[in-house]
Amino acid sequence: MPPFINFSAYKFTPLDELPALKERLLALTRTKGLRGTILLSPEGINFFVAGVRGAMDELLAELRTVPGLENLQPKESESVEQPFNRMLVKIKKEIIAFGVEGIDPARRPTAKLPARTLKQWLDEGRPVTLLDTRNNYEVHMGTFQGAVPAGIDNFRDFPAAVGKLPAELKDQPIVMFCTGGIRCEKAGPFMEQAGFKNVFQLDGGILKYFEECGGAHYHGECFVFDRRVGVDPALQETNSVMCFNCQMPLLEAEQRHPHYVPDISCPHCFGGKGAKPAIAGGAFRPDSDGG
Repeated sequence: MPPFINFSAYKFTPLDELPALKERLLALTRTKGLRGTILLSPEGINFFVAGVRGAMDELLAELRTVPGLENLQPKESESVEQPFNRMLVKIKKEIIAFGVEGIDPARRPTAKLPARTLKQWLDEGRPVTLLDTRNNYEVHMGTFQGAVPAGIDNFRDFPAAVGKLPAELKDQPIVMFCTGGIRCEKAGPFMEQAGFKNVFQLDGGILKYFEECGGAHYHGECFVFDRRVGVDPALQETNSVMCFNCQMPLLEAEQRHPHYVPDISCPHCFGGKGAKPAIAGGAFRPDSDGG
């Protein structure tokens, strides 16, 4: 059996006639045996889908017939097993849950910084603050050297976290990043509204950086919202797993901890400590980074 092809993409663009589009995509994905999640919204599309090559190409061709999605360019990776449990197509208010009115990435985006440019800046030692906009359990798996974590458990907590950043950062260069870029599409304009004057977002996020620059200046792996759990800078699946009990991602070292008992507990939840769940059942989560 050929390996599964994984597509992930998002695009902020006005979409209409969403119920009809939903039915078209459901019919196609089910007929072709695809699995994953497609989120549709008046503000755009966000999706993670996997299947065999031919079926995935047909899905992409169908999506590109939609006005506004003609140039859709998904990130692509391979996996030996199907990483998703089922196929979902949903209509949502937002393609990435944020809950702040007036943020319009399609019309008022934050400046994007190409991956190779960020690497050059870091190679040169240019003074810049790297802001990790992801959730704490994702940062736990790996991040850029010296990055400042937002310190949040859910992306909706990001606005409050911005209020706690040092005031002097408002005049300094900041490069924010997330897994694939979508969270920064909203985080960037919000920070600009909050008075930060020199904000960039890493174009394509960590996954694009891995693709173009490997692991330079990055420590660890990158959490992904499917059964693979984590990928390394070569975009290969790692040996990280999810705790069955609390759904925290566990690095290999944590799996050797005496409190890690498969299907029972891990160092994060042993004795009822109760870590905050990250993901359930290998399914794409609507507040995850779909692109």
